[in-house]
Amino acid sequence: MSNATGKAFDFKIFARLMSFAKKYRTRFILATVSTILLAGFSVLIPVILMTAIEDFTTTKDATRLLYFTIAMLVALLIQVLFQFTFIYYANWVGQHIIRDIRAKTFRKIVEFKMGYFDNSSVGKLVTRVVSDIETIANFFTQGVFMIVSDILKMIVVIFVMLYTNWKLALIALAMLPVLIYATKLFQIAIKSTFQDVRNQVANLNGFVQERVTGMKIVQLFNREKIEFQNFVEINDKHAKAHIKTVWYYSIFFPIAEILSSIAIGLIVWYGGLQVVEGEATNIAVIIGFIKMAQMLFRPLRQIADKFNQLQMGIVAGERVFDVIDTESSIKKTGTKTTENLQGNISFKNVRFSYIKNEEVLKGISFDVNKGQTVAIVGATGAGKSTIINLINRFYEIDSGVICVDNISVEEYDIVYLRKQIGIVLQDVFLFSDTILNNITLKNEDITLAQVQEAAKQIGIHDFIMTLPNDYHYNVKERGAMLSSGQRQLIAFLRAYVSNPKVLILDEATSSVDTHSEQMIQYATDKITKDRTSIVIAHRLATIKKADMIIVMDKGLIVEQGTHAQLLQKSEGYYRNLYDKQFSTEIVS
Repeated sequence: MSNATGKAFDFKIFARLMSFAKKYRTRFILATVSTILLAGFSVLIPVILMTAIEDFTTTKDATRLLYFTIAMLVALLIQVLFQFTFIYYANWVGQHIIRDIRAKTFRKIVEFKMGYFDNSSVGKLVTRVVSDIETIANFFTQGVFMIVSDILKMIVVIFVMLYTNWKLALIALAMLPVLIYATKLFQIAIKSTFQDVRNQVANLNGFVQERVTGMKIVQLFNREKIEFQNFVEINDKHAKAHIKTVWYYSIFFPIAEILSSIAIGLIVWYGGLQVVEGEATNIAVIIGFIKMAQMLFRPLRQIADKFNQLQMGIVAGERVFDVIDTESSIKKTGTKTTENLQGNISFKNVRFSYIKNEEVLKGISFDVNKGQTVAIVGATGAGKSTIINLINRFYEIDSGVICVDNISVEEYDIVYLRKQIGIVLQDVFLFSDTILNNITLKNEDITLAQVQEAAKQIGIHDFIMTLPNDYHYNVKERGAMLSSGQRQLIAFLRAYVSNPKVLILDEATSSVDTHSEQMIQYATDKITKDRTSIVIAHRLATIKKADMIIVMDKGLIVEQGTHAQLLQKSEGYYRNLYDKQFSTEIVS
């Protein structure tokens, strides 16, 4: 995340945000032209008012006064028309631009390596994609266009004032430099507070998102009061950050109001003196100048406010571009595909570390042949799950080579590669959607009939049919309406219907009841048959049926062989692990 630069305005971010408007050039020009014409017609009304008063005081002609009144009404209607055009197209452009920025940001996020998410708060990413980008919309609607409109209005007002009575104009403008200087100080002071506000919003979102997701843990360990206190502290910081911005506003706006009132007072004083002394000034000019002074100082006060919208948009832009500019994507230089992937997998001296200089895999090598089922066992942290993350290229290896059918995984088109690999994870993630959509992931090539047939083949169709609305049953967020075993069965079916060449099961039978385990074991036997399979082993039955067992410890392969071969090593690592973990199952 970018830090506050201390500048009142960052032109690089401004230019980058504006570059998104190129796509909508026509409507952007319409909004800009409407802004220019709006400025001209808004100043036309006090000019007509001055002329009408001066004419009527001289001629006393009510008909002519009526004409002036009609002229003012016409000018007002035209002003309303241009204001409508300006507001509509400014907002249209703004909303389409943030749609594009949001799509670009989300596209970048979905392509990040898993390592990026390991070190990033979900709540903060949500803030970037939703809240920060919404603030960018105000950059266009309430910022750029409104500032241009106000500046143009001020320029036209100053020109008319100087043309009408330059002496009175200079008196009216005497307070302008002071207000401009105060505005500049205000902008510099307020930018750092906006940075703090956005940071606190992200912290608040991140905290709430994590606690809501982990509410079961919060309540299970009686953390309600503690987490509430933590929330109160974060919420208090959030409130203080906003109050700081309010404090700056509460200082600036009264100052601006006082300066505006002083300017109007000077107009009345000096204009009155000129009238008394019989100079060119008359009552009509004084009234017109009072009206134009209000039109001059009000936009300047608004510019300060709109400039804040501009700054908030730039601050939000910095944060969003920080995500867009992050280089954390898997290299997608590979282009190879094949019509008939066999599923032979080979690790050759593979080294990998999540954190630099802290290796998780320390030069491992092994081969899995087509159709084989290989089980990987070992203590927690041995590197078992890391292996499957690397096959899918969720992470880049430090050194060595991972091959599928004697071709490095880096040479494959990554979309093609991942389509060939089906995974069932220990922690199954289901979306808040129907069972059917969670299985097909809305792949239109997979029909309901295919899903039902696949479910029958692996023995879970009957279970799904017992649910309300069967395949159209909504499992709610993260599959909360299903048990862990039921979620595992859905994950098996999801992997099966994609018909992968390689299947990976990451401790897929852990933490489930006996009945679910039997169903999962049947599904496992069905979907691993004649298919290259790697099983992160947890249950004894899976290990015993594997063609080969790889035993890992602290990032190294310490043993390899079949279940029977490894048990023959009386002092072997696997035999020791077997005796400790699976002796109960042997007895049963």
